[in-house]
Amino acid sequence: MVKGPGLYSDIGKKARDLLYKDYQSDHKFTVTTYSPNGVTITSSGTKKGDLFLADVSTKLINKNITTDIKVDTASNVFTTVTVDEPTPGLKAIFSFILPDQRSGKAEIQYQHEFAGISTSVGLTANPLVNFSGVIGTNALALGTDLSFDTASGNFTKCNAGLSFANSDLVASLTVNDKGDALAASYYHTVSPVTNTAVGAELTHSFSSNENKLTVGTQHALDPLTLVKARVNNYGKVSALIQHEWRPKSLFTISGEVDTKAIEKSAKIGLALALKP
Repeated sequence: MVKGPGLYSDIGKKARDLLYKDYQSDHKFTVTTYSPNGVTITSSGTKKGDLFLADVSTKLINKNITTDIKVDTASNVFTTVTVDEPTPGLKAIFSFILPDQRSGKAEIQYQHEFAGISTSVGLTANPLVNFSGVIGTNALALGTDLSFDTASGNFTKCNAGLSFANSDLVASLTVNDKGDALAASYYHTVSPVTNTAVGAELTHSFSSNENKLTVGTQHALDPLTLVKARVNNYGKVSALIQHEWRPKSLFTISGEVDTKAIEKSAKIGLALALKP
């Protein structure tokens, strides 16, 4: 892959992963197996309160073409075909959901040393067109993310972002919701040896005049065990511990407490992912 500014979705990603990835209040179980002909089969089940959701997905890789097919408990069939680098830096993605006839989408991603572009269009008579682009380097990048509804003739999304990065720090500033929301994030690597990092995200809504500040950290107790914690200005404190008890197999337990409503029970989430 070409080293450059990446895609627009990469702006602020390190801070988002630190603050939100793997935190959950559901119970999830995932098993992945590999067939002799190279097909990857993944079965997962998630318990959300009294509701149980399950799906089975298969992945087949043939040279530079990856086909993903997933079937869920609602009898929806999700299909994604990815063609990786037919030419250097280019990726083509085709996806659709059955039986939804309006779900088809074609997407092209292109990454260059000084630019990253992603554009998609719905395969309908009046499609939704998405475009995002980033210019710069892996140290400093400026980008925009737009969506245009050809049926109404209106922009449904208009965002812009700026990212700065060096060897141990990543900072970003984004303007979202057509200028109504402002978000700033910060990620700092304290110790690469112990995978210790700190991060923060501050968001402001101009229409509601509300602010939200989330601060978090992570630290590896040993090469196989990671702990994370976060707190926000609404008084919600979360923590998780993740252990790789065998290669690529993870057990994660997370919890959240509302310090402003301490009489309520804590939310506990469990996730078990098994891979051979």
